[in-house]
Amino acid sequence: GAKLILKELKEQHFELTSLPEHVVIQINDTHPSMIIPELIRLLMEQGIDFDTATDLVSRTCAYTNHTILAEALEKWPLDYLNEVVPQLVPIIEKLDAKAKEKYKDESVAIIDSQDRVHMAHMDIHYGFSVNGVAALHTDILKNSELKAFYQIYPEKFNNKTNGITFRRWLMHCNLELSEYISSLIGDSWKKDSSKLEKLLEYQNDTKVLNHFLKIKQKNKQKLCMHLKEKQDLDIDPNSIFDIQIKRLHEYKRQHLNAFHILSKYLAIKENPDGDFTPHTYIFAAKAAPGYFMAKKIISFICSLSELINNDPDVRGRLKVVYLEDYNVTMAEHLMPAADISEQISLSGTEASGTGNMKLMINGAVTLGTMDGANVEIHEAVGEDNIIIFGMSTPEVNELKRVGYNPMNYYQNNVDIRKVVDFINGGINGKVFPEIGGTITHNDPYMVLADFADYKAAQAKA
Repeated sequence: GAKLILKELKEQHFELTSLPEHVVIQINDTHPSMIIPELIRLLMEQGIDFDTATDLVSRTCAYTNHTILAEALEKWPLDYLNEVVPQLVPIIEKLDAKAKEKYKDESVAIIDSQDRVHMAHMDIHYGFSVNGVAALHTDILKNSELKAFYQIYPEKFNNKTNGITFRRWLMHCNLELSEYISSLIGDSWKKDSSKLEKLLEYQNDTKVLNHFLKIKQKNKQKLCMHLKEKQDLDIDPNSIFDIQIKRLHEYKRQHLNAFHILSKYLAIKENPDGDFTPHTYIFAAKAAPGYFMAKKIISFICSLSELINNDPDVRGRLKVVYLEDYNVTMAEHLMPAADISEQISLSGTEASGTGNMKLMINGAVTLGTMDGANVEIHEAVGEDNIIIFGMSTPEVNELKRVGYNPMNYYQNNVDIRKVVDFINGGINGKVFPEIGGTITHNDPYMVLADFADYKAAQAKA
């Protein structure tokens, strides 16, 4: 890629020293960081000295941080790089020395005391821009994760909230809704989404509102047909479709959702004559191959689904389905059919999220924490059109500071106690010590702390 950029510059008869005037290279998470030393190396091959090459590259490269999770902030041992890219190591060492000369703080060094190369640090020192992917996320970068860098380079930091394409996530996957919107307000919204605000003229028009619901109902029926054909699943299109679709990760808290479903199941069993609105809970997610806990959560939800779907006591009131082989094509069927969109990550952990936008634009109500882009969704739709629960990021940080003890929640909340005890007794002959057995003393994503508030939000939904 770097070679191609320089080749094109030459073909256009531009001087190599004019690189920053013609090219921007966006480093998308730390994975492409090696472009910095490689481009410097190639410029030096063309007779440009190290300092000039470094200056040119620093005005060409920009870095997007997508998450504060450690797995995305790569740190590579110098030994590895010596084996794989020995030609770049001297350049990285020079870049590190240059940064260390300027800034004595070890926390902003490129090569740390354990001889690990911090890719993000190299990107920030030798790029002209650093952005987070949601307002809250960028604030977290400035105030905690990358605070030392923000103090050095405040002018480099900016926010670019993630976005989605309406072409795929509304016009293509929800044709009937798109056509109806156009019949009400014309076509201009397809190129300028702010034009959708014209729909507010119809907010009290019952005929229009009923038509929206009719479209949603059709989409739910279509999803039922699709799932019957694909997985031989029978689900009731007249139940509430509560959908959580995203990668399986503990911070996204699919297990919080599952704990609540189990709590609901136990409540129906205790009070079979109670008034329960029929719900279908739909999960779809893949786990990273080596992520043990994520796979356990999938196994737990599948066992729960088997238990609930085969119990005549809850039939017609509660159903749980876990969809196979989740991918973008399947998402196109799910987005238009959702009634409730689950966005329940622990505050301060989800950088942005875009599934929340796809579900929302198709008319699902967001049930979520004040995390990632949910914060901006809340701002856009207003209090009445979103169901917010759980601790805020400052509250999460404060609870961590004073010391979070999940056992307190287990002892003081009868619903939590029933759920955890039930899991520890085994579900359909399967035991989940990694989930029920450990959560009362190891609950890194504070599922038990947010449980009561989540239950209240579900009841409201």
